[in-house]
Amino acid sequence: MLNRLHINILGCAALLAGLSACSAGEDNPGLEFAPQMYHSVPYEPLSQVTDESQGKWLSTKADDRGEFFNSNPYNPNRMNMRLPAEGTVARNGQGILPFRLPKDTIGGDYYLQQAATTLKNPLPETQQIVDNGKILYTNFCYPCHGAEGRGDGPVGLVYKGVANLAGGQVAQASEGHLFYVITHGRGRMWPHDKQISVEDRWKIVRYVQTLQQQGQ
Repeated sequence: MLNRLHINILGCAALLAGLSACSAGEDNPGLEFAPQMYHSVPYEPLSQVTDESQGKWLSTKADDRGEFFNSNPYNPNRMNMRLPAEGTVARNGQGILPFRLPKDTIGGDYYLQQAATTLKNPLPETQQIVDNGKILYTNFCYPCHGAEGRGDGPVGLVYKGVANLAGGQVAQASEGHLFYVITHGRGRMWPHDKQISVEDRWKIVRYVQTLQQQGQ
């Protein structure tokens, strides 16, 4: 009986030791299922390689477009920075993409002033761009601003407070100012960033500038 008791005690102790070894603790989460989901090696395309000896190139380094893969699970050296796609919109001096300038708070005009002084139209001032802008202006802007931009469109006659693009202060507004207002709205004008693409907004700006010149 004594031997069997000793065996039972030892068996229980072994079972408890085994169970305690599988339990999670403060510094030990226990058994991880699919650990690669917890310790992935994500690409960091906007980071620069700091130690090339810790990884390998997936394509040739000479063409400056290769991807550098690091096998370290904590990825301390990250990826190489790839060249931006041709035609990528450059950041301005403040490091902000032009179409991502946030909307001013009610009563504020800080970002509008930033846009007015820093944003430049990336599209060339060609007749084709102006003609395309006129089509877009007719579709989106004419109902309020009218054919000549004087705020006398069919909606503008009823919805008071529509800006005169060919006269007053708006006629002196810069291209960055116009783009920002088209994007985020101002006063009684609603934002059009969801309806009109960035490129098309710049085309409209080109056409509105011709209306500004006609009013001077």
